[in-house]
Amino acid sequence: MTEKEQRLARDRAEIAARVASFRETQQKFEREREEYYETTLANALNGSSRPTLWR
Repeated sequence: MTEKEQRLARDRAEIAARVASFRETQQKFEREREEYYETTLANALNGSSRPTLWR
């Protein structure tokens, strides 16, 4: 393998690692959004545990 080919292979590996990291981060954000949505919806349907001024 020539030096140019080695450099291109390293560059491709770095790009692949960055893409994988980005995907992991996006999946983490998606899980957090889903958890927040489910929690918020459950609180709205079941009533919040916080006291309100009207009671």
